[in-house]
Amino acid sequence: MSHKLELISFTLCPFVQRAVIVLKKKNVDFDITYIDLSNPPEWFKSISPLGQVPVLKVGDEVLFESSVIQEYVDEVTPPSLQPKDALIKAKNRAWISFGGDILFAMHAMVTSKDEPVVNEKKAIVLQKLDQLEAVHSGQAYFNGELFNMIDAAYTPMLMRLSFIKLHTGIDLLENTPKLAKWTENLLALDFVQASVVAGFSEMYKGMITHMDGFFATQLRD
Repeated sequence: MSHKLELISFTLCPFVQRAVIVLKKKNVDFDITYIDLSNPPEWFKSISPLGQVPVLKVGDEVLFESSVIQEYVDEVTPPSLQPKDALIKAKNRAWISFGGDILFAMHAMVTSKDEPVVNEKKAIVLQKLDQLEAVHSGQAYFNGELFNMIDAAYTPMLMRLSFIKLHTGIDLLENTPKLAKWTENLLALDFVQASVVAGFSEMYKGMITHMDGFFATQLRD
């Protein structure tokens, strides 16, 4: 790899964290630049086709879309974290996309001021978690005993579910024991702990407070 990689994101972005986990797992040297998405710098507007994060700069080239970034990082920093079996790899890609839908529903759930909307999004999250529970290996990681790309992809979502439990007492994994154990295994990993900035849990709580939705009323002191 001839160019040092630079990720551009905002501090709480779960999608950039996927790539950071891969880079940390592989001990790849990289830079990360955080921007204010509510007031992005002009240089960011000029390089991000969608005006969204994360963006990965590779020399003068730019990649966008978190799953693309994650796969590129994996390909240029061997050995790969993808399963060797092509069918398992393809199925994992599909479930990674599924996980993005959970993240979006979770964000709406924790930020909405309308309790019926919150309950609707919570029901979606719980249904999707049940579906994920049904296909999880039941071992240390999603596919078995090896940490794969799909584990990196789901860690940000599972980390945020753990914060919700910590700060509100609402345990969305109480009926999915395999996912609860998976979360415990992932969050114990050094490179996962290093994938977020210091004080990240409190920052997530601060985001919920700032959004002033229904979940803000559930926060513990």
